[in-house]
Amino acid sequence: MAAEDTKNELAESSLLTKLLRDKLVVTKHEVEVLRSDPSSPLYSAKSFEELPLSANLRRGVYDMGFNKPSKIQETALPMLLADPPVNMIAQSQSGTGKTAAFVLTMLSRVDATKPYPQVICLSPTYELARQTGKVAEAMGKHCPHIKINYAVRGNQFPRGQKCTDHIIIGTPGTLLDWIRKSKCFEPRKVSVFVLDEADIMIALQGHQDQSIRIHKSLHKDCQVLLFSATYDEDVMKFAETVVPNPIIIRLRREEESLDNIKQYYVVCKNSEDKFEALCNMYGVLSIGQCVVFCHTRRNAAWLAEKMVKEGHAVALLSGEITIEQRIAVLERFRLGKEKLLITTNVSARGIDVEQVTLVINYDMPMDMQGKADFETYLHRIGRTGRFGKSGIAVNFIDGQRSMNIMKKIEEHFGKKIQHLQADDVDELENLQK
Repeated sequence: MAAEDTKNELAESSLLTKLLRDKLVVTKHEVEVLRSDPSSPLYSAKSFEELPLSANLRRGVYDMGFNKPSKIQETALPMLLADPPVNMIAQSQSGTGKTAAFVLTMLSRVDATKPYPQVICLSPTYELARQTGKVAEAMGKHCPHIKINYAVRGNQFPRGQKCTDHIIIGTPGTLLDWIRKSKCFEPRKVSVFVLDEADIMIALQGHQDQSIRIHKSLHKDCQVLLFSATYDEDVMKFAETVVPNPIIIRLRREEESLDNIKQYYVVCKNSEDKFEALCNMYGVLSIGQCVVFCHTRRNAAWLAEKMVKEGHAVALLSGEITIEQRIAVLERFRLGKEKLLITTNVSARGIDVEQVTLVINYDMPMDMQGKADFETYLHRIGRTGRFGKSGIAVNFIDGQRSMNIMKKIEEHFGKKIQHLQADDVDELENLQK
């Protein structure tokens, strides 16, 4: 059950990142291209004008605020839009513009005079499929003849009825039903097959096999595009199964680094002492946004209630609220309506809010065995110091157990965590200098 929760968390954190990121990540990392024919020329498009796009599609791109291609789009789009079509595996982190790149390809390949599906795009979850659809609808808003449908839960196609939409975006199980049970379109007429979030797709039960079965029903000349945030061994194996003779593009993932984050610890006697320390820090530091991590939902709820009683505007985020509620909470926090976000590990990864300057580990991160959880620590304190800015991380130590966890974290990352007096106003003010 815990493994399944982790997989679902990956899908949800990917969705939240897409929703909260209102601009592309500026990356210094270069794009690496692996080709089967190294002598074939590589073109890089510095503007959308250089690409073979219709005027209406270009208008849609500009309306969405894309003034020029992102780094991954510069390299990928000329190859994605080339004729004859080429297959591609592309790996880059969320926020680098890969969704826009494959959506633009999908829209470009449609012949709106032919009333049948020509493009299918698979996403791991209903929410991620709808999010891709929103991008496609916005980008194609000046192309009203291109029709999009969703093969997602609750949208079953009646048997015997034919689908006349050009693009189908959906999840593997429902899309396979449309092909096998409803027989509502001819998969061999599909000219573009996109697999998005492949790393999440293979983590979710059954999705990998369903995707392979869908691929087998397509024509051998169908253009296959696979996108993933990571490119580990499992993703590579899956990609080799469904993407013949691909060009591989990799944009090195931004490593979460501790170099620009100052780390401190505060010694606390008990829970009341921890609460006092938090109030002191929050009162003295002129912070942008602050994220406080608790170990359990109960701790998070208790702390949020206590902070509200003290008159602070607090956002509370934990696993039992729906994805829609989570999005609303994070959107309010991103807009600065609340300066303080109290949460469990549910937002330890993937949530980029640029204004976060302080992260507090109210409870130290530990695994199921009560040992130091290094990966969660890195993801937690990585919520500050985003986009190359400096940040502050403070760990509350309330006994020998949490002190041991902190020492292990120090040892693991090879970074000294400095002692801090939370009731010393001068020392707290010096943190920001």
